[in-house]
Amino acid sequence: MPIKLKGATSGDITLDVPATAGTNTLTLPAATGTVAASTATTTFTATQTFNGSSSSLAMIINDAAENCTISATAATGTINYDVTTQAVLYYTTNASANWTVNFRASSGTSLNTVLATGQSVTVAFLVTQGATPFYNSAVQVDGAPVTPKWQGGFAPTAGNANSVDIYTYTIVKTTSATYTVFASQTRFA
Repeated sequence: MPIKLKGATSGDITLDVPATAGTNTLTLPAATGTVAASTATTTFTATQTFNGSSSSLAMIINDAAENCTISATAATGTINYDVTTQAVLYYTTNASANWTVNFRASSGTSLNTVLATGQSVTVAFLVTQGATPFYNSAVQVDGAPVTPKWQGGFAPTAGNANSVDIYTYTIVKTTSATYTVFASQTRFA
């Protein structure tokens, strides 16, 4: 049973609501028309795809917030960075040893599963340093070692005392279970 809504200037909108279970189809006005957004908060729990074209972007975002996990934890050992949980991970206790960061989607899902070839994810790891600083000495994706391409051409060999070191990683999936990682270390004091 189609429901037709009359648009003041953009044309008609037809919403087809089937009498039985099935797919709902929403036909929007012409490509130049605007559809008013609801004022209600909407949560998407699955991947949403927005396709642009060769002459337009798929999406414009204003005022976006990223999830940040703040933890009174010291960087040491192997740190599992779950990219589906946060875009920023902030350890607020002084690092206690050099560490390995292992990127994965979550504890039960590999990054290889959620990223398609040609997709990337960018995340940041904020590490608090005390008088004796430490650094990210190894990088892994799904438990497999990766040699990052470091900004400036050299991997860090030390942390920065009495500061917060921010490590930024862009992980590009080039083929199945194969990644190029671009990394940087920046001192904030």
